[in-house]
Amino acid sequence: MLPFTDDELNPIVSDMIEKARVWIQKDGGDIKLIDIKNGKVFVQLQGACVGCGSSGSTIKFGIEKEMKTMIHPEITVTNVPHGMEDKLEELGQ
Repeated sequence: MLPFTDDELNPIVSDMIEKARVWIQKDGGDIKLIDIKNGKVFVQLQGACVGCGSSGSTIKFGIEKEMKTMIHPEITVTNVPHGMEDKLEELGQ
């Protein structure tokens, strides 16, 4: 269990997403913070990232790894496929 509320995590996570956007946009993609629920961060890769074989690595070995290091080792980051924005509970299990 993370020692932070979702509201406390929001500005920190938002800032990290904004910094990640710079290098993701260089490859023609983008990333958007969808929500934070119970310490689980939900993002959506966009642009050239959609369908890219490296998108899973971008999430797990880039963004999530950085958040685990900078915020808390138990934080998780999940990519939200397009059309699933209202079904986060299905993705966060």
